[in-house]
Amino acid sequence: MSPSEPIPTGAPAGPSAAGRPVRADARRNRDRLVAVARAAFAAADGTVALESIARDAGVGIGTLYRHFPTREALVEAVYAAELDDVATSAPTLLDELPPEAALRAWMDRYAAFVATKRGMIDTLRTGWASGRIATPATRERLTAAIGMILAQGARTGSLREDADPEDVTTMLLGVFLSTAAVGTPERTGRLLDLLVDALRPRGEAVNLPETKG
Repeated sequence: MSPSEPIPTGAPAGPSAAGRPVRADARRNRDRLVAVARAAFAAADGTVALESIARDAGVGIGTLYRHFPTREALVEAVYAAELDDVATSAPTLLDELPPEAALRAWMDRYAAFVATKRGMIDTLRTGWASGRIATPATRERLTAAIGMILAQGARTGSLREDADPEDVTTMLLGVFLSTAAVGTPERTGRLLDLLVDALRPRGEAVNLPETKG
């Protein structure tokens, strides 16, 4: 199917299209479709068939279209769910882990978000360009999460006080772009470890012996 498959003739646009409340079973079906689509997009190298998502979610294709009239609608819902998970996870991680460990765990969540986006990037780009998918404030939200962790790390002395959250976002994007085609999860992990190490406070300067001549 094309990136903007139309809803089949006769199928309603969605359970709340006429202002009706969404039933509990309809909400469960929608949540299940989003969860299955998230996993499918993360594992895919190319386009994922909507029929396979419906089948794996245990519903018919008509049910999928009632919730998501087009492929773009499903992709937008998956992207929004992934972004919310990453952007809002910083406080929970900081409650559970020291700041430097929370930062590293957050980077892993970001990596998983990037992996999911690969399976739907073509649809996202087309939808953003046409205006059929709203352009989210992705970078701003991710940078705000990084800033929260860095600020806590600076207060505890475990992360550098002079680190700019926007710079960290830029470096993270560099890691994921450089490993997108030929990288492995292990290599990505090593690069993220190096990035966290670079954000630790600088040690005392080492006085090297003077060289003669």
